[in-house]
Amino acid sequence: MELELSVFRAQWMSELKPTSGSSGSQKGPLRYADLKKKQDLAREEQARELFLKAVEEERNGAVYEAIKYYRRAMQLVPDIEFKINYCRTPDPDGVGSNYMVENEGHGEVADLLANFQQQLILQDMSQKICEPEVEMTQTHISALPLEVMMYIFRWVVSSELDLRALEQLSLVCRGFYVCARDPEIWRSACLRVWGRTCTKIVPFNSWREMFLERPRVRFDGVYISKTSYIRQGEESLDGFYRAWHQVEYYRYLRFFPDGQVMMLTTPEDPLVTVPRLRSRNCRIDSVLFGHYRLSQDTDNQTKVFVVVSKRKEEQKVAEYQKTRFCRRNLTPEPERSFHVGLQLSSGGRQRFNKLVWIHHSCHITYRSTGETVITAFDMDKMYTPFFFARVKSYTAVSERPL
Repeated sequence: MELELSVFRAQWMSELKPTSGSSGSQKGPLRYADLKKKQDLAREEQARELFLKAVEEERNGAVYEAIKYYRRAMQLVPDIEFKINYCRTPDPDGVGSNYMVENEGHGEVADLLANFQQQLILQDMSQKICEPEVEMTQTHISALPLEVMMYIFRWVVSSELDLRALEQLSLVCRGFYVCARDPEIWRSACLRVWGRTCTKIVPFNSWREMFLERPRVRFDGVYISKTSYIRQGEESLDGFYRAWHQVEYYRYLRFFPDGQVMMLTTPEDPLVTVPRLRSRNCRIDSVLFGHYRLSQDTDNQTKVFVVVSKRKEEQKVAEYQKTRFCRRNLTPEPERSFHVGLQLSSGGRQRFNKLVWIHHSCHITYRSTGETVITAFDMDKMYTPFFFARVKSYTAVSERPL
């Protein structure tokens, strides 16, 4: 309020002074501009303090109080959010200086991994990846040897290649960040996905970059395709109307790092079906099991080829149940397998989250003659693309390390 009053006084005095003299005509506007600039700086500083206070309240769980501070800050400076640079998390005291980075003489770190490694060496922590922040009576995790720590990191990744959890673990401290960037972990993950075809890093700069950039199917969820159409029903007895039915069903694809895949077609909603696809030992009768492979053609398009069929144990049980109460021997049922071709692409903010149909056929092999009949299906509007949905429960438990 005092600054606003000073600006008003300066503007009022400049209007009272005569405008004939050149010196008098310039002194008033210059003083007004200076006061205006000071007022803007004070308003921006006040908005910054309110915004940082809102951030602290939000971190403490007081969302309602945080909204009030956010609103007051944006009333002063609407774009205050983009004028604050964050270098680290807020301190317990809520001091605003801890949120900001002084740009003078401090450029962005080009290689964060090399910077952290250098800091650990300078602090004489070559044998320790971390140390406790405060004194504690219990044994700290830094007492473990580096080999044991790396084995724990492999358990975090697990045999299901949960690299997302590894990235979250790297946020703990600088030492964990360095361990999470270990090339051997990312090399093992690449070998699990692409096999012996990825013996060279080129054209990527690291194994981690290869895993993140090279097209692949995702394992931390399921691909879902929803199909709906309208089917004509029977005509009424008086012929006055004809019923129409809306049919909806889903196709599910679950990929595993060892090359196995599960495919299911069912009318049940994803909320019911997705939890049942958590394990390879799925007990759904209509689920198909098989294997898949990735192929990259000359057109630089990555394709996924899937071959699925009923499990042989289930086929034997079905045949036994049919022949149990029959005196004569029935001819064995033919073996059916389904061959599916899909094109892998990215859509929206997620990567490798879309599978487009390019081929679908059924192979029927008659056991009596050994003849195989192939029936190819036309790719029409009934074959809607698969879209990926992440499922947290699929990677909640680690059964084996990487």
